[in-house]
Amino acid sequence: MKRMITGAVIAASLLLVANSSMAAEARAPHWISAQDTHNQHGSMLCFTRDIDIDAVPGKVPVRISADSKYWLWINGKEVVVEGGVKRGPNPLDSYYDEVDIAKWLQPGENRVAVQVWYFGKPSFSHNSTGKASLFIDSPELPELNSSKKWQARRHPAFFVPMGAVPNYRLPESNIGFDARYDIEGWQKAGWDGAKMERDDMKNRRGGSWFNAVELGIEGDRPWGKLRPRIIPMWRDMGRKPYTWLDRRKGSRDTIIAKLPYNCHAMPYIRMSSPAGELVEIVTDNYRGGSENNVRAMYITKDGRQEYENMGWMNGEHVYYIIPTGATVEELSFRETGYDTDFSGTFACSDDFLNRYRKKAERTLYVTMRDTYMDCPDRERAQWWGDAVNESGEAFYALSRSADKLMKKAMYELIGWQRPDGSICSPVPADNWDKELPGQMLASVGHYGFYNYYLNTGDIEPIRDLYNGVKKYLSLWKNAPDGTVADRDGGWHWGDWGDNIDKIALYNCLHQIALRGLKEMAEALGKQTEADSIANVMAANKEAFNRVFWTGKAFRHPEYKDCTDDRVQALAVVAGLADSDKYDAILKVLEECRHASPYTEKYVTEAYFLMGEGKKGLDRMKERYAKMVDNPDYSTLFEGWGIGAEGFGGGTTNHAWSGGGLTILSQYVCGISPTKPGYEEFRVAPQLSGLEWIETTVPSVKGNIDFNAKENSDGLEFSFTVPMGTTAKVEVPQGYTVIKCNGKTRPNGFALSKPGKYTVKATK
Repeated sequence: MKRMITGAVIAASLLLVANSSMAAEARAPHWISAQDTHNQHGSMLCFTRDIDIDAVPGKVPVRISADSKYWLWINGKEVVVEGGVKRGPNPLDSYYDEVDIAKWLQPGENRVAVQVWYFGKPSFSHNSTGKASLFIDSPELPELNSSKKWQARRHPAFFVPMGAVPNYRLPESNIGFDARYDIEGWQKAGWDGAKMERDDMKNRRGGSWFNAVELGIEGDRPWGKLRPRIIPMWRDMGRKPYTWLDRRKGSRDTIIAKLPYNCHAMPYIRMSSPAGELVEIVTDNYRGGSENNVRAMYITKDGRQEYENMGWMNGEHVYYIIPTGATVEELSFRETGYDTDFSGTFACSDDFLNRYRKKAERTLYVTMRDTYMDCPDRERAQWWGDAVNESGEAFYALSRSADKLMKKAMYELIGWQRPDGSICSPVPADNWDKELPGQMLASVGHYGFYNYYLNTGDIEPIRDLYNGVKKYLSLWKNAPDGTVADRDGGWHWGDWGDNIDKIALYNCLHQIALRGLKEMAEALGKQTEADSIANVMAANKEAFNRVFWTGKAFRHPEYKDCTDDRVQALAVVAGLADSDKYDAILKVLEECRHASPYTEKYVTEAYFLMGEGKKGLDRMKERYAKMVDNPDYSTLFEGWGIGAEGFGGGTTNHAWSGGGLTILSQYVCGISPTKPGYEEFRVAPQLSGLEWIETTVPSVKGNIDFNAKENSDGLEFSFTVPMGTTAKVEVPQGYTVIKCNGKTRPNGFALSKPGKYTVKATK
């Protein structure tokens, strides 16, 4: 009898556990979709959930994920504009946002509404699941969890316009909106959906609200695990007026609206019009990079109306092509972008360099969003050569929230590492998988991964990603002569332009990558590995000089074209070229102009490392003249000019051209970290012919304010030392008397007490 009772208890317990498990799964959030979605690319889906709340909790954190983007309203109020980041952290998983929605809720009835924009096509910047879907997890309000209790449908007014489509690199489709089929007010509590459904039938558009379809739970494929987005939600700068408007008459009028600068703009129009008229919206960057980008099409309803395009565009001008009978009441745009500030500053006595800095900042910001981008029009893709330059610029130009974009990029690069150890860019992507050997070396090296750690002091990604970097670099082998052997990868790319001594170039980039690996090993306390890497670097340097040095320049023995200025510069930057070769290298740099704006950053840096900063600035001003002096663009170009003078399609907003921004702060002003997280930093100005300079460097320890002037009387500069850091102060050679706050000091002295200091140096 006792045994029977025990068995019954066990059986009952098992049944209770099973029922509890089933109940828990039923309450668990699901990936949901609409019955009528058909997973068509460019679809817009609507989701609603009405809930009653007795009292609003102090915090209501909600995890939200979608394929592909979402907009969130609560009780008709806009909460999130373009939520979500392009998928994914690796080939299998997805990102989620965390949003605290407490302040938008109210006691009693609440309507939560979400609109999802499903990309649904291959691209260079998004890994599609193939499912138009939404996921919401609300631990505080489980009734809000995404499930079949939500109502869902396709939005009947949105469509993908016929005709020219965005090129294959972009996941976004063109957006069409027919206002005659709008379901106005669906985001608000108490909205009468039944009436709207009847109107839909009357308009022969059909459709209805149904219970959402449950597709799977967290962890299921094709969505995989959910990873936090790392980067902040977008900054919504609100609706802004255009700088000016110019209306051109024609069969349909065109209104040219001038943006204040190149930005991520969501165009808006308020107008009166008869029904069925067509409004088209594009920017002057619609063919940026010689490829179709994104456009919008709006079909009017009768009477007064307004429309804001939900997809962002970029350019210097927005073109509204409108029916001649329409009365336009307002044209404006909503600017959104990465949530960071222009906290870094630079100014000097040379107006050209000031204008260069301003354009470099604008180009950097317009190429930041879900990832670092090469350009915001043709591709919106995270090419890692671009990302290395961009992240270096961000440390001097932007507030520290920008660091998270580089951190996300680092995790993605290794997250997409293939079983054989190779890495590729751009990622995330689902129609590209090629390794660019030179860019991959740059990404994991001193100026890529390690530079993130040096500026932030954040050891976490170094610890997590070190083995992936080591695995990739193990793929690089030595040739019989001891130099680094060529690696074809998937795209044997070295730089835009001509006269590229590619194998020699890879040798230089490989040395910089080894330097970064060595520095990471030291940071992780792996001194034995660091010593081994140092030995490899020494052997590579000996072989590089023995095999490639001709007596006049570095050249691969089989390279037959003009001497490559990139290789000479990178040999200096990589530490492969000793000072006895500087005169010959300087001669090559004076004579050759082959580097693209991407690798020109290293050319300018090499000048400063060789003690010839003025020549470096002179070359920089010569090379960037057409970009900086062009009054039509607020940004820097991909190539040295536009059209035939450009590279790879010739986009006019390419952040890799902003590498000189880093040089101006790091070398001209001389502010750079020497220990991770600015525990120690250099103050070593090289005015290089400038009369005065000033900068603010927004370090993780606080702002470092600096100004200097140099003339026949000597060099004088002032700077601040933030709390928790030490400044190592150096003045250029030739100055024999150095005083700091009136006290004589030796060159290279250190300051660790917070405050402001003034140094005067005379010869």
